[in-house]
This record gives sequence, structure tokens and C-alpha cells, in this order.
Amino acid sequence: MGKFGDLLEKQRNFFLQGKTKELSYRIEALKSLQSLIRTNEQDLMIALKKDLNKSEFDTYLTEIGIVLEEIKFTLKHLSVWAKPRRVRSSLATLGSKSYIYPEPYGISLVISPWNYPFQLAIAPLAGAIAAGNCVILKPSELTPNTSAVLAKLISEKFPQEFITVVEGGVEVSTALLNEKFDYIFFTGSVSVGKIVMQAAAKNLTPVTLELGGKSPCIVHEDANLKLAAKRIAWGKFTNAGQTCVAPDYLYVHSRVKKEFLHELKEAIYELYSENIFDTGLFTKIVSEKHFKRLISFLNNGERYLGGKFDETKLTIEPTILDKIHWDDEVMQEEIFGPILPVMGYESLPQSIREIQSRPKPLALYLFSESDMIQEKILNEISFGGGCINDTVYHLSSPYLPFGGVGESGIGAYHGKGSFDVFTHEKSILKQTTRFDLPFRYPTMKNGLKFIKRILN
Repeated sequence: MGKFGDLLEKQRNFFLQGKTKELSYRIEALKSLQSLIRTNEQDLMIALKKDLNKSEFDTYLTEIGIVLEEIKFTLKHLSVWAKPRRVRSSLATLGSKSYIYPEPYGISLVISPWNYPFQLAIAPLAGAIAAGNCVILKPSELTPNTSAVLAKLISEKFPQEFITVVEGGVEVSTALLNEKFDYIFFTGSVSVGKIVMQAAAKNLTPVTLELGGKSPCIVHEDANLKLAAKRIAWGKFTNAGQTCVAPDYLYVHSRVKKEFLHELKEAIYELYSENIFDTGLFTKIVSEKHFKRLISFLNNGERYLGGKFDETKLTIEPTILDKIHWDDEVMQEEIFGPILPVMGYESLPQSIREIQSRPKPLALYLFSESDMIQEKILNEISFGGGCINDTVYHLSSPYLPFGGVGESGIGAYHGKGSFDVFTHEKSILKQTTRFDLPFRYPTMKNGLKFIKRILN
């Protein structure tokens, strides 16, 4: 038995009692979680300010508000989602009734990241609760204040055998991954995602991996440049670019590139001021290690805007790098910071081929007024999800499952997707005993001929 064997055994024994499968228990747990968030909103804001220098506006919009909306949506629909549902039976199963029974996997491990340390911990937790699982939640050690608040609040409200927050660094994550879980939900980098999947494979544990990648943002020549600039500036520089679906690089048609960059500069000044160091409201970089990695990119291409940084505050101002090429260092990995490289293109088919030749991104954004261009991009490039004429906003809809494809992830959640991802669909056929179909048995004369006629 590993380091956390006793905890898992305690949770497994509780799960086998069947309480978490009761709809009333799940609803009550979600309402308790909802109440917990509302009551402790200020403590969460203080913790996120200490960890990432997040403003109250950003904290509510991107962390607290989005989670409350998710829980509200789940509570509204859970009774329908959790019901066994009848589906059609085939002619070959004449006399039977067919059902799908949604059931929880059991003991789920949720490993959450540091960039949205509250939202990306609690949103999957809410999905796991809704589906009827017990949960061990491992928040990031890089945001210790938020992790401590999560551990305190969860322990005060929920029994350990139902939900437990386990704090700690890499060694804790490693020890947890050595245990046998029924489901693992991980949000983080591609490199760590591979480690998680490798560990899960030892026990054939199903996983959801919410990863990342270099998400392109294409600005075509017919785009509304002013609006595109504002929406890109918001999507890129919210949370100092530390967002898995932030536009990672810009691909701008050469005919409008100069005009667009001017509009982008104006939009950045409008949204974040000309001097973010004076306002003190811009989100900081999470750690010195990440900070040093980011400033190493600043000598790539030519600086069109920004480039200043304050190492004592781990803050980098919104920066645009022009005249970037595919072989530049900044184009080799996900940036995850407030640095936006810009490339121009003449030919849309060529730019599509360049994107296609690289790992499938988590998100893609296109700014164009042409339906034909929009359909061309959507049909020819594989990516997790995205927006036309906007950025990042697809995450806000509970009707749009969110997840990656290929190297950007496996599985999707949000809304019903959060319930589905923690649910096994058990298929059941209920057969009649009023009669028996003889053709299924090898003793029936001409049985094969009859079966072929039915199946064809």
C-alpha cells in the first residue's frame, strides 16, 4: 500500500456505501460547494491577489463567477442527466428494452494547475461530485495561498472520505499517481500530461488531459481590425497571458498587418494603460523560473511594443514581437505569458499548411467576415475548440464542451461535459420472458438464413 493507500481505502469504503450515487446527496453537496464559495469570496480574492496579483475584477470574472455559473447550470440539469435513459432496441433484440445507466467511476483524482488555481480545481470537482464520485484534489504548489484556502474550506465542509484536498509538490503528485484510482483528471503542461498518462496506463485508469499548445490567431484581410485588436488584446493579456487558450501567436495578412498592429497597440493601452507598473493591477508571473523563461524570448524578432519587466515583482508588460519566424525560440513552445509574436502571411492555404504541420492546438481563433474563409479554416485545421471573430470566450458557455485533441489533450468538460467525463455509461438490455426468439440458437432449422435476412 502506497503513501495515500489509507485515504483511498477510506474513500473506497465510503463510495461502496452508495451515498454518493443518491441524487439528493449530490445536489446537497453541490449546494454546499456553492454556499462555500459565496461565503468565502473575500478570502479567495485575497489568496489569488497574493499568489498572482489578480485584481478583484479578474478574480471574479475568470475564477469565482465562472465556477458559480457552472454549479448553477449543473444543479438545474442534474436530475435529468443522472436518470437512466431509454434508447431504441434493434430488430434483432425484438421484445427487449434498452437503457443507458449513468454511473460514477468511483474514486477520482483531480490534479489542477496554477494559472487559474481556483477555477481549474473547482470546476472539475463540481463535475465529479455531480456524477457521484469521491474525489482527491491536488492543487498546485506554485499558488500556495489559494491551495491552503481550498484545503481549509473543503475540510471544514466535506468529510475526508468524500472529498479531500492534498497539498504538496511534485513528490506528492508522484505518490498519488502511484495509487490505483478509478479516474484521473489532469490540467497542465503537455510534458507532465505524458507522465500522468504513463502512470494511468499501469492500472488502465481512464484519463482526461487538459493540456495546451501554441494556439494560433489568424487575422484575415477582411477582418474588423479595431474590434479584432481589442478582443485579441483582452484574450491574450488577461491573467498576463497565463491562459491555456490564450492566442499564442498572431498570423496577420500582410495587407493589413501595419494597420492592425497600430490598432492592437491602442487596444492594449486602452485595456491595460500605457504603464502597467504604475497601476499595479497587472497579473504577475507565477514564479521566478517561469519569469526567466519568458524574458529569454524578448530578444526574438523586433519589439513593436513593450518589453519592459520588473524582476522584483515578477511582472512583464504586454509585449508584441514583430518579424517573427517559425524557427525563432519563441515559436518552439507554448509561451504562457504576456508576449505575443506576430507573423505575416500572403497566402491563406500556405498558412493553413504551416499550422497543419505542427501539433494540434488547444484553440484557434479566426477574424474574418467571409463565411467561405471561416468554413475553410474550420474544415481544414484540427484543434480543440475556438472562436470566430473573438478569443477565449468559448470557455464561458456550458453548452460547449471544452478540451483538446492530439497533443493538446484528451476528453472535454464544462456543462454536461463535466458530468459526462466523470461518468461511465452502463448499457443494459432488459429482455422479455413472455416469448423466446428461436433463431438465435444453433438448433433452429435454416437459422443462419433467417439471421442474415434480419441483419441485412
